[in-house]
Amino acid sequence: MSNRVLIPLDLDEPPVLPPGVVEHRLSGATMGTSWSVQALAPKGVARESIAAAVQAQLDRVIREMSTWEEDSSLSRFNRAPAGSWHSLPDAFHTVLDAALTMAVDSGGAFDPTVGPLVNLWGFGPEGERASSLYEVPAEDALQAARARCGWRRIGLDRSTRSAQQPGGVYLDFSGIAKGYAVDLVAQALRGAGCVSWLAEVGGELSGFGVKADGQPWWVALERPPQDTAAQDLLVALHGLAIATSGDYRRYFERDGRRYAHTIDPRSGRPVRHDLASVTVLHPQCMVADALATALTVLGMEEGMTFASERNIAALFIGGGASGFSESMTPAFAAMLD
Repeated sequence: MSNRVLIPLDLDEPPVLPPGVVEHRLSGATMGTSWSVQALAPKGVARESIAAAVQAQLDRVIREMSTWEEDSSLSRFNRAPAGSWHSLPDAFHTVLDAALTMAVDSGGAFDPTVGPLVNLWGFGPEGERASSLYEVPAEDALQAARARCGWRRIGLDRSTRSAQQPGGVYLDFSGIAKGYAVDLVAQALRGAGCVSWLAEVGGELSGFGVKADGQPWWVALERPPQDTAAQDLLVALHGLAIATSGDYRRYFERDGRRYAHTIDPRSGRPVRHDLASVTVLHPQCMVADALATALTVLGMEEGMTFASERNIAALFIGGGASGFSESMTPAFAAMLD
């Protein structure tokens, strides 16, 4: 499913490329969504080599961290016996380390072990069903799933880059892996010889350098579809990444109540506040992705305090009965100037 939250701005006129530089536009499918790249590279850099470098990194994320692939490193860890230790591939270890760090800092609002609850509510690979069949889980099933969760249960040995499966833990990196994929794509573009780029995976973006016309990679934030009256906000991505978590994309309704796909690990239930989306700017897309998830769980008030105290550039869009409203941290407002 596409998670597109940002759209690059098109130029009114075709740009004039600098001498010796070629513009490449690439796209494809990955991780159940799409990816795209706009990149500038010297003429000697082949389009095919850029595409191969990008695809290799995206395939790496799937191979190591997809819950949808039974033979991925993550899926094998999730099936491993209690008490077993596992040497982790580099990307897997990097993401798990970052996820556990975010879990500590957010007080569990972000939790990579939330997988059993995501599946129970029908939003994961083991629980995905047609929306007409979504049901609210029984209390005993909810408590059983919660018993399998808890980031403190994971043992991580950073010196040996290994992790312990305590038994029943089901890691789910859906709130962080896509952002990490964007970071890997950016690294691949740099390694392939590109001098400037805008990289996107499922709506999460990272920009570096400038476009062919010398302008930054300006992007417009895509708002919730119902928020048609608001004016577009533009940000320039130069050495920055951006990620958005939005609860208007995946949800189901039962008995007049809306159940969004973002699960609060602390309660085991979908978030109940009226926060429609959170957008975060950060040099690392992996961090922006995880922060957007954590802030969505925390909600407008608590999330704003959390982000402001840490100088996080975040935009909150509320979607209450009286219409949409927005609040931004001082760090985010500064980036719009």
